[in-house]
Amino acid sequence: MSDTGTDSDSHTGTGSGTETQAASAGSDGNTSYGHKPFKRSRSHFADRITADGRDGWPVDAGRYRLVVSRACPWAGRALVSRRLLGLEDALSLAVTDPIQDDRSWRFTLDPDDRDPVLGIRYLSEAYDARERDYPGGVSVPAIVDVPSGKLVTNDYQQITLDLATEWTALHRPGAPDLYPEPLRAEIDEVMDGIYRDINNGVYKAGFASTQEDYADACTALFTRLDQVSARLAGRRYLVGDTITEADIRLFTTLVRFDAVYHGHFKCNRNKLTEDPVLWAYVRDLYQTPGFGDTVDFDHIKRHYYQVHTGINPTGIVPLGPDLSGWTTPHHREQLGGRPFGDGTPPGPVRDDERVTPIDQV
Repeated sequence: MSDTGTDSDSHTGTGSGTETQAASAGSDGNTSYGHKPFKRSRSHFADRITADGRDGWPVDAGRYRLVVSRACPWAGRALVSRRLLGLEDALSLAVTDPIQDDRSWRFTLDPDDRDPVLGIRYLSEAYDARERDYPGGVSVPAIVDVPSGKLVTNDYQQITLDLATEWTALHRPGAPDLYPEPLRAEIDEVMDGIYRDINNGVYKAGFASTQEDYADACTALFTRLDQVSARLAGRRYLVGDTITEADIRLFTTLVRFDAVYHGHFKCNRNKLTEDPVLWAYVRDLYQTPGFGDTVDFDHIKRHYYQVHTGINPTGIVPLGPDLSGWTTPHHREQLGGRPFGDGTPPGPVRDDERVTPIDQV
């Protein structure tokens, strides 16, 4: 598969953030965005948690903790997958503060500024427990081994695929097949273009340090969005007639588009709301249990606008956009399709995992 975190790009700057697998957290890191060439690095810790435990990390209910930022689109994938597959009891969840300091992701949303399960103040402590002074940054999503306190993996491309295919013994009854084997070749091909030009493309545009780099990235982004819009004009989902991994990966970028990428990252040829197909598609997913109930627009907006001081030095968070449209009818059901295939929707969100309602953002 071409989209498994083996991309050749590496981030050449410093700092940390949802978007970078950065070199090392430093006090000047956030100001470097927009002043240095942006490239995304490989995931340094690419161990896999598998049914047979071949990397030394067997699937085991309760053993691991998923650490996310609700601001991060890469972590958002893991949040959606975990909900859809019903892994809440098997894989516990830690949510970081959307605002970082010079040690990157911190647990200041929890009592005593510590994760109540891992007992640490910073995610970097789990990285250090695994490998001290490794040549990379502190990124999410990350899965930590609770007994040892060590990071297992930060491979954002592989984590969700393994949740779908290796954790099947712990899936809820009625869990959907998010990576169906007969469709994997097509899913991989679709995801590859989406990753290169959309998921990663918004960052290439937003952190571009030259007009030429920005223009190239922005052009590729909207060319791909136009292609995806045409693909979705006559079909409800990207591949097949059910929700797959491809839809999850596209959703986490699209849901952030008007709130941050359009203005903050200068991806402003048009808003998502101005593309009737994509706007209806993303609203369809947002209103599907397991998608919108993982999205926290407050965390998203505050992180991007307050952390990326190289792009937004004032740290002012815009009041818009109007979020009320996310719950309006989309009419995509007229295209057919079965969101969960032969499965069922996930149950209600756990009380301790509820997000800020959009009418309170």
